[in-house]
Amino acid sequence: MFKSDFKPDYRNILQVLYNKRPPRLPLYEHSIDPRVMSQIANIPFILQGNNTADYRDYYKNIINFWQNMTYDAFAYEASVCDCFPGHGAIRGGLGPIQSRSDFEKYPFTDIPRIFYEQYAPHFEAIRTVLPAGMKIYGGCGYGIFEASEDLVGFESLCIVQFEDPQLFADLYQRLGDLYVKLWSWVIERYEDIFVFFRMGDDLGYKASTLMSPETYRRYLFPQYKRIINLIHRSGNKFLLHSCGNIFSVMDDLIALGIDAKHSNEDIIAPFDKWIDLYNNRIGLFGGLDMNDLCLYDADSVYKLVLEKGRAYRNKAKGFGFGSGNSIAEYIPAETYLAMIEAVKKIRSTERL
Repeated sequence: MFKSDFKPDYRNILQVLYNKRPPRLPLYEHSIDPRVMSQIANIPFILQGNNTADYRDYYKNIINFWQNMTYDAFAYEASVCDCFPGHGAIRGGLGPIQSRSDFEKYPFTDIPRIFYEQYAPHFEAIRTVLPAGMKIYGGCGYGIFEASEDLVGFESLCIVQFEDPQLFADLYQRLGDLYVKLWSWVIERYEDIFVFFRMGDDLGYKASTLMSPETYRRYLFPQYKRIINLIHRSGNKFLLHSCGNIFSVMDDLIALGIDAKHSNEDIIAPFDKWIDLYNNRIGLFGGLDMNDLCLYDADSVYKLVLEKGRAYRNKAKGFGFGSGNSIAEYIPAETYLAMIEAVKKIRSTERL
């Protein structure tokens, strides 16, 4: 595995959550696909077994990669939906809850135990291998809306809302109760390894929110408020990752207390619009559309990141650069590395 002399400092990226200009431009990603990392590092990023040493070796390699790419923190989320018996409807089809009877018999009370048993070894291993100056961000993977999609299915969820509004309401209340329990466990046991907490919940697509803003305000956002309050009471900051056109509910989300926002697509709005509308209220991460990483060559990406990175750095207060979503498996390693090198160049010229 390659080495670098980069010394991470999680306080740098934390400044964005306080909506302050960090001493150096931080890099941020929602995730980096292991296949892209393998192309660059020339080693497999696969958990080879289930004993303590296996977990430590796995996370040591992952953290080493992020550090060598000059991140001050790296992303880790414990997937809540993977603990749902019969889950998978978020990818299409019907989930295990289609009626009041399904809801009443669904084993919600088993999920915390499954979650704790599945993810404690991961958190413990990360704690033992984090280098000085580096922490993680994330927490409980998948948001409450995505969890409802996973248990019901999006189309069925829309039908339930109108055919059985009480079931619709009860589902979000039950998921809120569950998420408070899971988040409480993560915060109480592992707060020390987090620089901030993050929830990813895709609320929209390119034209609008997936459900009406009023539906979110009535059923979903009260549950968000419980999680955000829990995190703030612990003395920590909260980032919301949400894809889609969610401008109609951004004021609501800011009023709930989000400290920063990530995810942007140029087809919805240029990143400048996010800065113009929200720069004075919350921190912002992102800036480079994933299409640019896919369609341009490395030299073009390098020049584009120099241009955009400098412009956004000067225009926004709390800002960290990265892709508008994530480094997915189909992102060419060459253009990803070009983005990294351009950010490093911006940092070096600022020190002159």
